[in-house]
Amino acid sequence: MCSIMVYCAPEAPLEKFKEGFMRTKYRGPDDSRITDTGKGLFGFHRLAIMGPGPEGMQPFSLNGNYLVCNGEIYGFEKIRKNLEGKYTFRSRSDCEVLLPMYAEYGTDMFAMLDAEFVCVIYDAAADEYVAARDPIGIRPMFYGYDDKGVIVFASEAANLVGITDKIMPFPPGCYYKGGRFYRYADVAKTEKVCTDSFSEVLANIREKLIAGIEKRLVSDAKTGFLLSGGLDSSLVCSVAAKASERPITTFSIGMSEDAIDLKYAREVADYIKSDHREVIISKEDVIDALETVVRITGTFDITTIRASIGMYLVCRAVHRTTDIKVLLTGEISDELFGYKYTDFAPSAEAFQAEAEKRVRELYMYDVLRADRCISANSLEARVPFGDLDFVKYVMSIPPEIKMNIYGKGKYLLRKAFEGDYLPAEILFREKAAFSDAVGHSMVDCLKQYAEGLYSDVEFEEKRAKYSHARPFTKESLLYRELFEKYYPGQGHMICGFWMPNKQWKGCDVDDPSARVLANYGDSGK
Repeated sequence: MCSIMVYCAPEAPLEKFKEGFMRTKYRGPDDSRITDTGKGLFGFHRLAIMGPGPEGMQPFSLNGNYLVCNGEIYGFEKIRKNLEGKYTFRSRSDCEVLLPMYAEYGTDMFAMLDAEFVCVIYDAAADEYVAARDPIGIRPMFYGYDDKGVIVFASEAANLVGITDKIMPFPPGCYYKGGRFYRYADVAKTEKVCTDSFSEVLANIREKLIAGIEKRLVSDAKTGFLLSGGLDSSLVCSVAAKASERPITTFSIGMSEDAIDLKYAREVADYIKSDHREVIISKEDVIDALETVVRITGTFDITTIRASIGMYLVCRAVHRTTDIKVLLTGEISDELFGYKYTDFAPSAEAFQAEAEKRVRELYMYDVLRADRCISANSLEARVPFGDLDFVKYVMSIPPEIKMNIYGKGKYLLRKAFEGDYLPAEILFREKAAFSDAVGHSMVDCLKQYAEGLYSDVEFEEKRAKYSHARPFTKESLLYRELFEKYYPGQGHMICGFWMPNKQWKGCDVDDPSARVLANYGDSGK
């Protein structure tokens, strides 16, 4: 996944920089480098995926400019071909095209990229730093200021603990230049409403998602797939299996007692003929992993932590037992097509507004989970549902036909892939929430564990310390206290708890799990 860190000052404290930088060595175990440019420190931990030879090691330099990037630049071959007459490329790394692009287009380049990326550039001619993050925030970056007012960028908040008093997430779809942030993209807000016919909408959903999946299969390292047995990951695996010359490798996870989705994952794996592996976990595994999960995710959000435990443990098994380095996942479908709770949206406008909110906040929740659980195990995450062309198109579809008027959630996505992609019972099955699907007993175990740690009096006393996102259950207090252990005073990094929209009838619940909603129905069976 790679890790970057840049201290934007000529007299940067090298030892303090090293200490913070080494906290994310797991993101890039293949090689590490700290470069003193004379204008600042550039750090890069490398996970070699594209152009894995040593010539692809960063930072890249060109005419006094320097760059580090954690990213995948899709279609970089075409960009490279267009630039080859002016620039000599030394590697097969996709990220090497970025400095020549910057020389040609300046900050306009960011809106031109089809990519999941964060990057920091030192511009020698202007003697200033430029940084940017992809429109969804699939790749992470944080920033803060030291006691002299110098800005420092890093892949994870953990890198900046002890360097800056206030750690902030770099806003997605923005670039930094000259001490200011500028927005260059907002994929959540559509500029033009789609006027395609219903059949054209279905065809475009299918073709654009297939294109998003296939471009993410290009890798110089081995690729695997997380398969929960639900709609989203099953579609990713099915399309990939059709596009691959040999069987793909799929992974699923579940509790030993009551994993909902394992049987459905097996059914999908048998149907697409994948090389399927299962990871079975116990309640002890869940509790043992909890503190590690809070540390690596850097959040106290209940939904994120619950879902991260299973994801972290399955990714750990992938890392320990295979030589796979890239994992494709099914995140970002719910934000686009609707959650269980968005069945309660009071109007099409409310449905669309909720989708826009969820897409803008992805970097704090599902995308954060996927990045940290996968990168903590020295793997790279690729998220086809986050393909920019696909996201822009789905967000432009009129909400009147996107919301659940069909008696089946995410109907457009299901209908678009009717045929031989998946068995009908999988394609039209209501999916359980990931944390529940790993096993209802996992969530129950976490709740029971937290209940045993605090008396009612202790709970009220301890939660009162927090004014922002005050814990409202003993489980949420446990997560907040673990968070504060590693990120003291940094609760502002997360805007609050992920919860259904409490303003909607049927959504004023006290737990984020879809299990508590009246329309959960057969989702957990």
